[in-house]
Amino acid sequence: MTVTAMKGFDKICLAALALFAGAALAAQTYKYPFQNPDIPDEERIDNLLSLMTLEEKIATFSGAGVPRLGVPSPGSSEAIHGLVRGGSSDLEGFVRHSQLEKARVPQNRRRPVLVHSTAFPQGYGLGETWDRDILRMVGEVMSVEARYHSWKTGRNCLVLWAPNADLGRDPRWGRTEECFGEDPYLVARLAVEEIQGMQGDNPDYWRTATVMKHFLANSNEDGRTYTSSDFDEALFRDYYSYGFWKGVVDGGSRSLMTAYNKYNGIPCSTNDFIHEILIGEWGMDGQILNDGSALSLLVSDHKWAADKKEAVAMTVEAGITRILDRFDQEMLAAVKEGLLSEETVDRNTRYNLRTILRLGLMDDSDANPYKDMGFTDVAPWETEENKAKALLAARKSVVLLKNEGDLLPLDRNKVKKIAVIGNRAESVLKDWYGALPAYTVTALQGIRDAIEGTDVEVRFQKWDSDGEAQKLAEWADVAIVCVGNNPMTSPDWKNERIQAPWAEGNVAGDGREAVDRRSLELETEDLIKVVWKANPNTVVALISSFPYAIDWTQENVPAIIHMAQSGQELGNALADVIFGDYNPAGRTTQTWVRDILELPNMLDYDIRNGRTYMYYKGEPLYPFGHGLSYTSFEYSGLKVRKEDGGVRVSFNLKNTGGRDGEEVVQVYVKFPGDDAAKRLRGFDRVSVPAGKKIKVEIFIPEDDMKLWDVASHAFAVPEGECRFEVGASSQDIRLDASLKM
Repeated sequence: MTVTAMKGFDKICLAALALFAGAALAAQTYKYPFQNPDIPDEERIDNLLSLMTLEEKIATFSGAGVPRLGVPSPGSSEAIHGLVRGGSSDLEGFVRHSQLEKARVPQNRRRPVLVHSTAFPQGYGLGETWDRDILRMVGEVMSVEARYHSWKTGRNCLVLWAPNADLGRDPRWGRTEECFGEDPYLVARLAVEEIQGMQGDNPDYWRTATVMKHFLANSNEDGRTYTSSDFDEALFRDYYSYGFWKGVVDGGSRSLMTAYNKYNGIPCSTNDFIHEILIGEWGMDGQILNDGSALSLLVSDHKWAADKKEAVAMTVEAGITRILDRFDQEMLAAVKEGLLSEETVDRNTRYNLRTILRLGLMDDSDANPYKDMGFTDVAPWETEENKAKALLAARKSVVLLKNEGDLLPLDRNKVKKIAVIGNRAESVLKDWYGALPAYTVTALQGIRDAIEGTDVEVRFQKWDSDGEAQKLAEWADVAIVCVGNNPMTSPDWKNERIQAPWAEGNVAGDGREAVDRRSLELETEDLIKVVWKANPNTVVALISSFPYAIDWTQENVPAIIHMAQSGQELGNALADVIFGDYNPAGRTTQTWVRDILELPNMLDYDIRNGRTYMYYKGEPLYPFGHGLSYTSFEYSGLKVRKEDGGVRVSFNLKNTGGRDGEEVVQVYVKFPGDDAAKRLRGFDRVSVPAGKKIKVEIFIPEDDMKLWDVASHAFAVPEGECRFEVGASSQDIRLDASLKM
């Protein structure tokens, strides 16, 4: 053999040895191929699926992992405005109970049980921020805390049931508190940001998985388990499914929860849209859930299946991969009796395994940035950073509805006597899906803290018992009335803490899951009246989960603030706005009507019949996008031009007042041939120092200039002239221009 040949032979031997050593190392490192992060994802899933028994596959439909093979359950949690890990509507009582239980159990027998999380304002309040950065921040906080809970307790909660991409088409809807608002574009953009905040920006791993809910058109609680939401193809695409679609294609969410109701006569959990649209068109390949007990309701309420075994077969066949019900025996029987093939079970199991893989639970790779997040015994919600984030979100959510005569902000050097009155002043109320915060700041406490160290005196009276509220108002320089709903629809009884039974409430104007509001009237508006009569310098702080028809209050009371329930920093944020330490810029996300008679029948899902700012024909109490500031803004120099990939809208915005402030600029488009009055197609919350002028640019991608074309069954840019309207609300339009598309 020549020297050259020997060298070549040596190289071959060395390469073979290296290959053998690599294979041996791989075999030593990974017991199963699915544990190897270097092979393609689908091959890993193929391998894991091949190793599983039928019973193990079925178990993934209940959220289980594959413990026999070392694959843990991802776990799940509600997360509308904070991670939900337990708790009660009675914040103080639950905290006391937890402390007593901790004292009873010896340290060495105690498994860590965490119930606290950072509590932001309700979803409705987060929507009122109109701030993408806030929604991304909230999503990130919730996902980091989910990872912390999982690390600390050893029990995962990494699949988060959020955001709510439903639309608040009617203010009577009991779950209005969970939604971002009535407009599909606004909801879509905020949902996309929250999704990206929760899932993180790593291309291979998710910090947490998001589950948008509830698909589709679930905005009536009364009768939701059997009623049908009926509307045409255009409304399906342009309105009801729009936020979910954008959450998938722009946000990267891969999972959602179907609704209880029917859509055009077919229950959502068995509807063809799961395979045809969600999976086939949008490319969803994560968990697709039905809602709690929806399987049983196919039999009992929808009368869609003869029994639970048939219900589980049709549900899985339709594409549901996660069932929130007891079903394992029925599913096993359905397979053995031929009602459901094991191939179909395998197909759906893949979606569950794909979610587990993306969460990094199939391997122990150091490439996963969420494997070790450097946690300590200091919980994230205990840090000053997260407390500051909760305060920022609460501040940003405050909407100044009215400020006649510039009553607000209050000057601590001039106002010396303040009366705080009302049944929402001395508590922060938890809602059905709210996080349990480690602390709360009530409106009363926030106001008292804000005047600490001054000579301002604050007195409190809950009700006008024996005329005491009127007497207190007469004494005061300014009266602040704090009123609003109870998110748990529970009675305000002094010496008892009672939670209302499921689907029940004691006030017609209150609502929550399973119970719609029966009135738009504010039960405590009479309290506002008697306080105002005693002292016209009255400020109303409406702390509520939805709009009210407060016509009298708007007509008479000089200053009105709205903010949502349940944020742990509620009181500080309110006080910051009242005393001018923060300049408000929140905006309404629904059309506040003046009378319930202006609303169509609750089950009329054709919004063209007078719902939302797009089709409402009346004069609203407060229009969509409305909100005031302690400064003023001037708009000028509008330019609208086509660019590659879309339309660019630019204009000048000048702060003409004496305070730094933020303005939520809004761009609406009137499309040619469109029956809607206008449609939101761009917005931004921008900060402008007092006296300064900035240039604002909003780019509208071509996809956002499209509407659904029924003839071609596709989105298309309408041909003709579009009118672009720029302003501070859907009615407060400052500039407009036209552009031919």
